[in-house]
This record gives sequence, structure tokens and C-alpha cells, in this order.
Amino acid sequence: MDYLLHIIVLVGIYTVLAVSLDLLVGQLGILSIAHAAFFGLGAYTSALLAVHLGLPFPLSILFGMAVAVLISFVVSLPTIRLHDDYFVIATFGSQMILCSVFNNWMGLTSGPLGIRDIPKPLIFGWTVRSQVGFLALALVLGVFAYLVVSLLVSSPFGRVLRAIREDEVLTKSLGKNTLRYKVTAFAVSAALAGCSGSLYAHYVNYIDPSSFTVVESILVISMVIIGGSGSRWGPLIGAAVLGTLPEILRFAGLPSSTAANLRQIIYGLLLLLMMMFRPRGIVGKYSFGR
Repeated sequence: MDYLLHIIVLVGIYTVLAVSLDLLVGQLGILSIAHAAFFGLGAYTSALLAVHLGLPFPLSILFGMAVAVLISFVVSLPTIRLHDDYFVIATFGSQMILCSVFNNWMGLTSGPLGIRDIPKPLIFGWTVRSQVGFLALALVLGVFAYLVVSLLVSSPFGRVLRAIREDEVLTKSLGKNTLRYKVTAFAVSAALAGCSGSLYAHYVNYIDPSSFTVVESILVISMVIIGGSGSRWGPLIGAAVLGTLPEILRFAGLPSSTAANLRQIIYGLLLLLMMMFRPRGIVGKYSFGR
């Protein structure tokens, strides 16, 4: 039972990641490959504050989100003016830079040794220790992320994002500051990614740079593509499918190295099939190519 709850908690964490990325991919129409870096920023910030300063979880998660937002401005302001493939390449470079910082800043992050003994979340005197407690916490953060994105999407702000997606030049001609809207959406997406990173760090009790590489960013992108971009249920379905798939392979009795390679093959095959036969994903509103 604990193993099943563990899988569901991880799916909840990935759901927050997928929902936050879909704000960029599905609503704004831009593809960022730096999402795992913001996931890592939230995780490292929360872990360092909890380990060295004993900060309670509600405060450490807020600081994790704040650091992710701050770095999102550093990343987005010089790159958000780029379009299509150029923006993708710029975010890829940002992902590599931040991952290198995690891996080489020994005095702060301990580099490849990682951060150990991250305390369990302490929330107003209640320490979350059980899988059920973490499941409840993941559910709360998942609902929070879903509501934030849903409210933004259904507001005038969301309508401007979709207008930018369809025709940015026309949106500018209507007097909208498209740069401000794009930077704001990028910051909200990064904040939610940092939020999920904070929960991840306190849940697994140990983090290192290998959890925040470009492979992780591609996994989250795959969740959005397979579930369907622009749909409120698409990221949730994509996170559930790709979050449980690796665990299903464990029951096949394959060696861990073989299962890891097979998992990557299955991810690639699913993406290929989706792009060929269902470019909108399972329940998506927009074709990914659009």
C-alpha cells in the first residue's frame, strides 16, 4: 500500500510541473526546456533553508517559489523576445547553466554529493511523516496549481496570452504590452515549478543535480504533449500516464538498467505516435505544431 501511495505522490508532484508548463506551451504557445531547472531551484532553496536554518516548510516553500521567480526574470527578460526555435535553444542553454551551478557550486549545493537529511515538512506544529500525509500535501499543492492556472486562463490575462499565441503582432497593435504578459506567465510557471520542487525535496529527503537535468525537462514536456496542451485535464492525464509507466516496468522483472533504457524507448515511441496520429494529445485543444 505504501508503494502505491508513493507512486501517487510522485504523480501529484509531476502534475504540478505539467500544469505549470502548460501555461507556457498550451496558452502562450512557447516551449521552455528550462523547467527542470526551476524545479531544482525550488528544491535546493527549500532544502538549504530547512537543513541549515531550520525554516518550517510553509516558509521554505515560499522562498523556493520566490527564488524561482527571481531567476525566471533573469532567464526570460533577455530571451522572451526570441521566437520559435531560437527561444527553445535559449531555454536549453539556461537549463544547462543552472544544472552546472547545481553540480559545481560545492560550497552551497555540495555539488554531485547532494544534500542529505532534508527534514520532513513541518506545518504549524504538524510534521508530515506518513505517505498519507504526503499524499494530502501533494493533493493540496496540485489543486492550488490547477486553480491558479485555471483562474489565469479564464481571466482577461489568459485571453491576452491566447491572442499572443495566435498573432503577437496583432496583439501589440491593440495596445497590449506582450513582453510584460509573457514575462509574467513565465514567472508564474516558474513559481509553480519551484513549489513542486520544494515538496519533492522534503519528500525524498535527498537531492542531487541528477534529478534536475534536461532529461527531466523533456519528461515534463512529454507529459504536456501526450496529455494534450491547452486543455485543463491534459497535463493531469499526461502526468498520470508517464508518472506510472516506469513503475509498471518494475513488475516485469527486468534489471534496473534495462528497465531505464526501455522506459526512454517507450517515451520516445509514445511521442512519435502522438505526433503522427494525435498531435493534439489525448485531450488537447491545440496541435503541438500549431
